[in-house]
Amino acid sequence: MKKSKETRSLRFLYNTAIGRFFLKILTARWISKLAGKFLDSRASKPLIKKFVRKNNINLSEYYADNFTCFNDCFTRKIRDGLRPVDALPTSLISPCDSLLSAYHIDENLVLKIKGSEYRIEDLLNNAMLAESFRGGVALVFRLCVTHYHRYIYFDNGNKGDNVFIPGKLHTVRPIALEALPVFVRNCREYTIMKTDNFGTAAQIEVGALLVGKIKNHHSEYTFTRGEEKGMFLYGGSTIVLLLEKNRANLREDIFLTTENGLETDVMMGEKIGEAIIK
Repeated sequence: MKKSKETRSLRFLYNTAIGRFFLKILTARWISKLAGKFLDSRASKPLIKKFVRKNNINLSEYYADNFTCFNDCFTRKIRDGLRPVDALPTSLISPCDSLLSAYHIDENLVLKIKGSEYRIEDLLNNAMLAESFRGGVALVFRLCVTHYHRYIYFDNGNKGDNVFIPGKLHTVRPIALEALPVFVRNCREYTIMKTDNFGTAAQIEVGALLVGKIKNHHSEYTFTRGEEKGMFLYGGSTIVLLLEKNRANLREDIFLTTENGLETDVMMGEKIGEAIIK
């Protein structure tokens, strides 16, 4: 089977001495900040036309009248009515446009995200908090560069402060990560949400390797279903939603698709499951 360009690139970065040298540079915070500043500047505006053409983006679906930099285009806001949100309180909805995978949370669960493998306690950097989701469900929403990169709250409720975890480059091999001699922990930000219909949930935004900046709008906050929670700046990114045990029944086709090694294409606001009424 022919390997994808992304897979070949990861092999180069992880498995060669030259690749590991470049990986250390790419994962440096100052590189990410510098790249981010460029994509926020007017100097990046010439990149927009090629990006839109290459990714077949229909700008008529977005408010696209006044892009001053590349990130204005990447975080473009979709026109009203094009992402209807299922308003039924018991409907579990997708917080974003993405490719979705779903897993039952147990002590053996390892999630593959952006070339690295994570246990739930690795994602949260908190073993005790991770334990509270044992027996529940982990939903992994993978956003490609072509996806809409804003995301919403999936229910009504209130949230605590955002917890930011910086990315790191490791030089030891994680368990079961093939034979890769180094691996990356991407930067991520999570918040604990007390929701009206799904109990306590954790939402984790995972940034891309280079410039996948996470921009959440609120710290402690009372939110409503469908309200915009935040956005990713340039870079394919991932959202992981953790639900407690016996809080939701997911659409069975989503689990089956994941078991077959595939992902389910979902839209922001789309129903993907139902609350378990207690």
